[in-house]
Amino acid sequence: MAADLEKLIRKLSSTHSLSFEEYASLISDRTPEAAEMLSAEAVRIRRQIYGNDVYVRGLIEISSYCKNDCLYCGIRRSNTDAERYRLTVDEILECCNEGYGLGFRTFVLQGGEDRYYTDELLCNLIRKIKAAYPDCAVTLSLGERGYDSFRRLYDAGADRYLLRHETADSEHYGKLHPPEMSWENRMQCLHDLRDIGYQVGCGFMVGSPYQTAHTLAKDLRFIEEFKPEMCGIGPFIPHHETPFRSESSGTTELTCYLLSVLRLINPPMLIPATTALGTIDPLGREKGIQAGANVVMPNLSPVRVRKKYELYDNKICTGEESAQCRSCLSQRMQSIGYRVTVSRGDAKNFRKGEQ
Repeated sequence: MAADLEKLIRKLSSTHSLSFEEYASLISDRTPEAAEMLSAEAVRIRRQIYGNDVYVRGLIEISSYCKNDCLYCGIRRSNTDAERYRLTVDEILECCNEGYGLGFRTFVLQGGEDRYYTDELLCNLIRKIKAAYPDCAVTLSLGERGYDSFRRLYDAGADRYLLRHETADSEHYGKLHPPEMSWENRMQCLHDLRDIGYQVGCGFMVGSPYQTAHTLAKDLRFIEEFKPEMCGIGPFIPHHETPFRSESSGTTELTCYLLSVLRLINPPMLIPATTALGTIDPLGREKGIQAGANVVMPNLSPVRVRKKYELYDNKICTGEESAQCRSCLSQRMQSIGYRVTVSRGDAKNFRKGEQ
């Protein structure tokens, strides 16, 4: 490994900060030896904070309707072949009931930007979940909303909000999204969530079309400066009904490399080993944990709808019952020396009211 690369890794490990140019070099000049050094440092630092614990989140995909037309997404509004569905409040509550019995203490409600889910409906749902399971956290991942909407959902009891920024480069954002979508608005939403008091999650695709070492360096600088409580990254995977159908997928190698970098940037951050990573590599989630991640998200959605929430092709775990997903991931984590914990799993660096 080149001395300059080793020097950058040691600097990042000790200061949790690099310049834009240094991040770009860390990516463009990477080697297998650098990846090994990064992952060793990431695991060492994560163990100091979280031990060998891996947090589980119960993922409930509530709707495959979406008003947006993102060029990479399988549930984009232009995909007339997509099978659309919406879960009712009672169906979502049943997923939570099943999940609670399986040991989940965080429920992640994820869906497209579906106007059916009004503030009133969501606030009612959140209050019911929190009343039934007061020891659980509710995470929302429902796209861009207005400040007042975010505030109402927070006041109803939502704890966390995941909103992947997808890219911190405004020009790159424009190449991945239709003209009516705004990079500035996406970033404003993240700052609104922070101001309101949520535990905030962002994230980006690895290997998306037009992405370069420099666009990724902007992502890493953004993560360093914004300091989210959570950051989800996963490989870009094309969907056959999108304009990017013929593009190449992102790689396990670069995704895991960046997972390690993220752990060194913000040691207490909650970082998932994503389903997308497990989709492009049979051992992807294990490799993600071994690179520094500490969260996995089994699917609690009803089996009948899982194949319909198709953001990308060949998504895994679409036919398994919730108990199978939970048991499978627990065994996978045990096989590499980690344990799935029954816990809300809050970020160690989050102090409510100090944002």
